[in-house]
Amino acid sequence: MSASVSNLRSPSAALPGGVPLVVDLETGLLRCDLLAENFFAILGREPAAVFGMARASLQGKAALKAILYAQAEPDPATLPYAEGTLALIRSARQEGRQVYIISEHDGRLAGLVANHFGVLSELPGLTGSGRTESASETISAKLLARFGKHGFEYAGGDRDPDLASRAKTCYVPGLPPSSASVSANIVPLATEHASLGQWLALVRPHQYVKNALVFVPLITSHRFSLEAVIACILAFAAFSLCASAVYILNDLVDVQADRHHPKKRTRPLASGALPTWPAAALSLVLLAAAAAISLSISLPFAGTLAGYFALTTAYTFVLKRKMLVDVVVLSLLYSVRVIGGGMAISVMVSEWLLAFSMFIFTTLALLKRYVELTRRLDIGLVDPGNRNYRVDDISVVAALAAAAGFNAVTVFALYISSESARQLYAHPQVLWLICPLLMYWIGRALLMAHRRYMDDDPILFAIKDRPSLFVLGLVGALVLLAA
Repeated sequence: MSASVSNLRSPSAALPGGVPLVVDLETGLLRCDLLAENFFAILGREPAAVFGMARASLQGKAALKAILYAQAEPDPATLPYAEGTLALIRSARQEGRQVYIISEHDGRLAGLVANHFGVLSELPGLTGSGRTESASETISAKLLARFGKHGFEYAGGDRDPDLASRAKTCYVPGLPPSSASVSANIVPLATEHASLGQWLALVRPHQYVKNALVFVPLITSHRFSLEAVIACILAFAAFSLCASAVYILNDLVDVQADRHHPKKRTRPLASGALPTWPAAALSLVLLAAAAAISLSISLPFAGTLAGYFALTTAYTFVLKRKMLVDVVVLSLLYSVRVIGGGMAISVMVSEWLLAFSMFIFTTLALLKRYVELTRRLDIGLVDPGNRNYRVDDISVVAALAAAAGFNAVTVFALYISSESARQLYAHPQVLWLICPLLMYWIGRALLMAHRRYMDDDPILFAIKDRPSLFVLGLVGALVLLAA
């Protein structure tokens, strides 16, 4: 319910229930940098838009902000809000005081948030309009003209020193408690600070297990020299740092979509636990570290890692929205890790290994999509907005996963009978026992996904699943016996 100019009292008149509370949307209520989020959201939907934003920035900050807010589509129901400010709002309403939400940049969003909370009202005339003058001075002056000195309380960042003196009470989120002594009417609002655990969650170290694929060429080629082992360890580190950089970029681009997901909405960026620009800076630091390590291994490996980064970046911005193209790209990203492991130890990856990798990793990628779709089906969500799949595609996705998985077993069976296997293994016939183990694991993985026992990622499920680990141990033992 919005307030109109006619129902606002004169500066000298006291409002019923006491002085009103004015809440700054950007610096007082939101736990996120909406301007930065809009930048990455637009970049994710339309990468070419970066050129338009660059041209607008030449005209000044106001022109760039106008573009970012005009194309933004945030959902007030999913935005992260500061608990301290929400408690302040609830208290003010219980006391019968009027509460207003103002915005430096976007009056439309302020109105949407006001409507979302129901009991809040947007204060006309105090929202941004692409102006170039100081927003803080404008807000401070307009509040003074509207309510008079000490005729309002203000909750928001300390934009203007005059705000503290003009407001009856100035609530500043994130201000250290010791700062309260600077002015009697400044009250710090407690805010949650980013923890080390949240930064670790942002880089997703639990996903590093996928990068163990760089050790596959070391094992299959039987090259166990100290130099080769060290090279693979460095390759593992390079892929892990590069993957973390891309995970952060993906979260930056998908932050608004993640807030609609039952599980992803708790991620550090989606929940507002971590700031946007420092996260983007961390992504660049991790990428630079990955590049430095890759160059220390060899130029061919550095080229492979660069290809991995290019492909996964294309996936983040474009390819993940293309039906089945995303699955093929995910399987390629797994295979590139294997190729990178070969480049690290100067071993050519065999065609047999590449063919097997292509099919088995396609199965894993399809299983990942299957799990995502079944979760949406079970909780009654609509089709994913950032994926080109429908919930009723579930049966087809499962069929494709099964077909790809058993094709991988066929490729492995043909490999056992090949000249390549006879050259590497003293007893290649022992490898036939791996085929039923693969068929068991693939079939069981499909059933576990169908019964809703599998997590989002099949690989992460496998490392926590005892039968899967038992199968992996048996496969390893059979490979040793065959050697």
